[in-house]
Amino acid sequence: MDPIVVVLIVIAVVVVIVIAQAVKVIQQGFVGVVKRLGQLRSIRDPGLTFILPFFDSLQRVDIRETPRTGDRQEVITRDNVTVTVNATIFSQVVDPKLALFSVSNYAVAIDQLSRTTLRAVFGSLTLDEALSQRERINAVLQEQMEAVTDKWGIRINRIEIVDITPPAQILQAMALQKTADQEKRALILQSEGQQQSAVNIADGQRQAAIKTAEGQKQAAILQAEGSRQAAILVAEGRAQAINTVYAAIKAAAPDPTLVAILQLDTLGRFADSPNTKLVVPVETAGILGAAQALRSVIGEAAGGSDS
Repeated sequence: MDPIVVVLIVIAVVVVIVIAQAVKVIQQGFVGVVKRLGQLRSIRDPGLTFILPFFDSLQRVDIRETPRTGDRQEVITRDNVTVTVNATIFSQVVDPKLALFSVSNYAVAIDQLSRTTLRAVFGSLTLDEALSQRERINAVLQEQMEAVTDKWGIRINRIEIVDITPPAQILQAMALQKTADQEKRALILQSEGQQQSAVNIADGQRQAAIKTAEGQKQAAILQAEGSRQAAILVAEGRAQAINTVYAAIKAAAPDPTLVAILQLDTLGRFADSPNTKLVVPVETAGILGAAQALRSVIGEAAGGSDS
């Protein structure tokens, strides 16, 4: 092969290698940290960038928010109960220089820091507090971790407790307690329902008694009013009858003989009645006189007929 061709090929390969070493592409969501001979040179933004071949090196750093779910680990609460805890940490690199040069491996450092912080936080809480105060635990974890990760150029955006699992015997005891509490609430609700039912029944009976009394009162008032009206009408009828009879008698101008006949007729009716007692008027002398007068009248009538 011609030496010139070999030289050209070598030059072309070298040029390709130099271009490949000099031209770099940084993806969106990353930044490029340029080091020259091991020393920080600059930080490059996403896009096309150039470096000095063979002297500079480019290390890409992910600056996106990254969720890291740690392994399940056992921690001991303040009341000496061992629980299994798992948490997810959402972290983000905000200073690539500190993330690369202040800690050897920030991902491993965050994982180890989360483990120790979880143990410390749960060790200051009782089991009941740990199960009922997740938001508070998340805030305390984030605050304590940020105090360390700020020096690494890492920001902890949030921490979420994924799972808190007490031992089996604790879970069983909690289930029994929950069942007992539900039964207690059911009995309370049942007794309150019975009490309310009794109150409603008593109130209904009271209202019914009031209505009945009001009805009886109204009926008695109406009955008394009816009796009064009837008595008035009877009295008015009697008064009219007496006035009519009196007017008729007065208009007829009866003589003593007719009055005596009427009195004797009335006494005859009393005698014919089935009563065991006979009422004799005080005016007996008047009646006898009326009878004597009647006999005289009859005698005179008989004498006249004989002549």
